[in-house]
Parts: sequence; C-alpha cells; structure tokens
Amino acid sequence: MAGMDSAVLDALASAPTDSAARRPILPLDDHLVSQIAAGEVVERPASIVKELMENAVDAASRRIELRIDGGGIERIVVTDDGCGIPRAQLALALTRHATSKIASLDDLERVATLGFRGEALAAIASVAQVLLTSRQAHDAHAHQLDSASGVIAPNAGTPGTIVEVRELFANIPARRKFLKAISSESAHCLDAWRRVALAHPSVAFQFEAWTDGECRRSLRWPASDPIERALSCLGDEVRSAHHVVDRVLAASQEHGIGLALHGVIGLPETARPRADQQFLFVNGRCIRDRTLAFAVRQAYGEALHGDRQPCYVLMLSIDPALVDVNVHPAKTEVRFREPQAVRSFLFHAVAERLRASAGTLAAHHFDPRPQTRVAINSEPSERVADLGEHAPQRSFWAAQGTPPARTEPTAAARARAFAWQTPLEPAAHTTQPVATRTPDGPAMPPLGHAIGQLHGLYVLAQNAQGLILVDMHAAHERIVFEQLRSAASGQAIVSQPLLVPATFHASELDIAIAEEWEKTLLDLGLELAVMGPNTLAVRSVPALLSRANPILLARDVLANLHEGAGSHALDERRDRLLASMACHSAVRAGRQLSLSEMDALLRTMETTPGADRCNHGRPTWMVLTLQDLDQRFLRGQ
Repeated sequence: MAGMDSAVLDALASAPTDSAARRPILPLDDHLVSQIAAGEVVERPASIVKELMENAVDAASRRIELRIDGGGIERIVVTDDGCGIPRAQLALALTRHATSKIASLDDLERVATLGFRGEALAAIASVAQVLLTSRQAHDAHAHQLDSASGVIAPNAGTPGTIVEVRELFANIPARRKFLKAISSESAHCLDAWRRVALAHPSVAFQFEAWTDGECRRSLRWPASDPIERALSCLGDEVRSAHHVVDRVLAASQEHGIGLALHGVIGLPETARPRADQQFLFVNGRCIRDRTLAFAVRQAYGEALHGDRQPCYVLMLSIDPALVDVNVHPAKTEVRFREPQAVRSFLFHAVAERLRASAGTLAAHHFDPRPQTRVAINSEPSERVADLGEHAPQRSFWAAQGTPPARTEPTAAARARAFAWQTPLEPAAHTTQPVATRTPDGPAMPPLGHAIGQLHGLYVLAQNAQGLILVDMHAAHERIVFEQLRSAASGQAIVSQPLLVPATFHASELDIAIAEEWEKTLLDLGLELAVMGPNTLAVRSVPALLSRANPILLARDVLANLHEGAGSHALDERRDRLLASMACHSAVRAGRQLSLSEMDALLRTMETTPGADRCNHGRPTWMVLTLQDLDQRFLRGQ
C-alpha cells in the first residue's frame, strides 16, 4: 500500500461514497435480487446438490440418483421417483418464495420438511440454466420447463422429477473464478450427497461423478436399516468397533422436552486426526453445531488421545416446535428452545454408551474382519416413555432383533470383586504362578479365569474365546478411579471458602456469564463475586479441588460455559484430580499377584464402567482368540 499512488487511494476511498450519494433509492431488479439471494444459497456445486436432493426426499421418493459432470460446475442432474410436480405448477417452482411446504407462520414454526423457503430453485436458476422435467403418476407423459426461455413442453419421462443444472455461474464469471479444482468440488458434492443419504436409509441413493466423458467415481447405497447405512458411511474400521446409541427421553415436569437419539458411535480406537467423519442430524436435517459437537467430543473424555476426533452418525429427534430451523439460508444451523437440555441429553446418552464394562465388551467380542457386522454393547437403554406423535417412526433395533442380555455377575464373582476393592495383601509367593489351572463348568466368565502373570506386568487368563491379556496397573487404575468418582458423585459437592479471595481481571463477557450462571456455579461449589467492572473474585472452590489454582479453575469454567460446556468443566477438573490419585493408588508394575487376586481383578473389571481403557485412554486388555493362535501356528494349513 505504501507504494500506491495517493491519488488512487483517494479515488478508491471517495468513489463509492460519492456514487451512492448521487443515486436515488430504487427497488432492485427481480433478477438482481435473485442473484443476491443466490449468493446465500448457492456457494458452490455442493450447495445445489444438497438443495435438490432434499427436495427429492421431501417428494417421498424411494430412489434418488445424482450425476455430476466436471465437479458439478458443468452439469448436475438429480433424478427421483417421487410424487412429481403438476404441469400447471412447473413455472411456480422456479419463482422466488413459492413452495408447497408451508402456508402460514404456524407451519414455519413447526417445519417437518427439509425444504420450506421456496428459494432454492429460483436462486439456482438465476446463476445457471435449469431444465425441470416432472411427471405425476396419473399423467400420460412428463413436461419440461427451460428456465432460460420459460417454455414448458411435453417430454418423455417416468413418474418423478429430473432437475438438470448446467454451466454454474457462467453468467457471473467473478463467482466462477472462486470455485476450486474439479476433484475438490466433486469431493464436496459427494459429502453433500452422503449427508442427505445418511438420514434417509429407507431410500436408495446413487452417486456418479463424470469428468471428460468418463465416470470417475460411482457409489450406490441400497435401501437398508439405519445402522447399516451409518456403517456404510463410516467405513470398515468403525464397522468392526462401534456402539449403537438408542435412547428416548420423554417430556416430563423434570425434563421439560422430549428427545430421542439414535445412531452409531465409533469406539475410541477408531478416532481420526480430523473431524471429517462426524454427522449430526436434527429431525433428519444435517446440521453443524459447535456446541453439540463439543458435547459429543467431551463425552469421550479421557478415552481420546490429544486432538483426535471421534467418528459418529447421530440422529436427534425433537418436537419441531422446539427447534428453529429458519436461522440461515443454507439451513445447516438451528436454534433450540432449551439448548442446555439438548446438550446435556446428548452428552449423557453418548457417555453412557461409551462407559461399557470390560465384561460386556468381552461377552460381545467381535470378529475384526470388515465383512462382519457386530455392534459392541449395543443394547438399547430402558425407554422411560415415548415421544407421542414426534417419536421416531422406526427404532434402530427394529431390524436388528433383540440384543443379547447383559450377564449379571454371580455371588462368587461379586465376593471376589469386593475383595479386590480392599487394599491388596502381599502375595503368598514371590514366584510366577504356574499356568496349570483350566476353567471348569459351562458358566465361563467373560474375561475367563486367571492362569498366570507375565513379567509382573500382565495378567494372563483363559476364556471361551482364547487367551486374555490384561495390563494390571492400567486396569486397576481405572477401577480405583471409578470408585473414587462414584463416591464423589454420591454426595453434594462441598464448598471450601478461601481465606483470601483470589481476584483476577475479567472481560465484560466473563462477568455476564458469572452472573447468569451464579446459581449453577454455587451448586458446583464455586462462588464468584463481581468486584468491579473488570474484576472477579473467587471466594470458594469445591473442596475436592481445593489444591487447584482457583483463578485457572474459574477461567476454565467460564470459558467452557461460554462454549456451552456448562457444568462439565468442573467435573473434568475433578476427574483429572481423581485420575491422578487413582494412578498413585493402583497396583504397581512388578507386583506379584496370587491367582485369587488376579481373578478378583478380572471380576471387578467385568462390572466396572469404562474398564476397557485406563484413565489416559490406553486399552487395559486384549484377546488372542483360538483362531488367531491357529493362524499363527499354521494349524490346519
């Protein structure tokens, strides 16, 4: 800028103002208005794919096909077998704010369809050429509307609708220059196709990407059940290691709103460096919500290493009157009437699915080969009630059959577990136990019976599948942590006043959050007082976190409240302290255990939530099946 002529800078600064000052206020041309609106709806070819496919779903289609040429820049064709559009209404379909999906403000406040604005086709037609061909089941033939000429003519076609979009942004070269390479735009189109297809498993979807007259990518998803559709998207790794979420919470005086959550979440070991396998839907609409995504990530807690991101497909159902979808033209953002209730429900539903005991996981041991479809610990939680007319029409378990019941531990197992919860007594011997014991009887525990110890680090056990290896320190660390957390959660949080309040500089937003959440903070044992326009004071902290830095604790909680994390910020700080205590209390490596002590560890693992991973996210046990061993020793080959 320093080298630019000052006269040029003066001209750039003054020209728009002078020009605007000389112009009268006039209504804009309808075509220009449509192009301005198109800038909000049509960002790239993927935006068109999303809008057209959602219209096809709203038309009650059973099969939807998408073809893109040149990344969708040259051509996009969406074909469906839905109800079709009457000839007399074809022209209206390309008119701004013309729609069959809402007719009143009441309809707008209870939108049950994916589309409702009546803007998409008009916006697309303002930046590209559109050919709209449609036929209803009772019509003798189809009719086609050309957006360029406005002419409607008879045309061949089966019942349903075909929307063809050609030469995107050809009349707006400046917009076309901002598009990416064909491969990049194709990837975005595929992602938009995938997100619509995920939410409607009863519909068959097909995708084809063509470049230079050659089909470069083809993908077909036949109509299937929700779990299979989700796993088809998430891939073989998640197919081999996942939980199924199936939870319904009825509206009540306590909860206020009715909610349902169904879907698939990958186990922690399937986490990825990027958040590109995360799909969240509200009433069948794919949304992007930082607060809800953070709630799911937080539900995984310490099970994820660093910044790794979980994989999931989650379908949230809620009364349409309690969610506002008319927030953004792209309809990817929504507002909830009770955002904290929704976030809390989502967090707890996912967290409870993840907190499986090692015994449950062992009982549902899966074959890691990609073609095997098994849901680990996937039994649905007890339904407290239904959502009435807003309940999902089909449960995730409708096509899955009744899941296996969880095995209750025997009295002997509970006795051994109780023995392990007490401090361990020195082992009766100091040499490694000899692996001579074999299981007896048909009632084999999920983690089997201990047969020995390896280098003072690992417990070896034999169960019905084969050999179980347990990292004894990691497993016991998790057990102690869960016991501490259970004890802390079973009583009201005790607050400990500070002798000298800790003051710190706070922004106006921090002070507003502290005042808004004052009661919640007090319930959690944290008392913040406003000492000035930019000063907050910490007067008391939870007694369990008395050794924590009060200022850092307060800042952490306020930041999480701002991000929508709510009270879970304090829980996380508490859990980190308990995890540290558990690590120092757990049995150390090199400790020699008796067979009874090892069995007590196994039985307690089988009934401890989250016992398949330690407090740092490492696995606590693994299995080598007889088939694995046979392959390694070439038996039968």
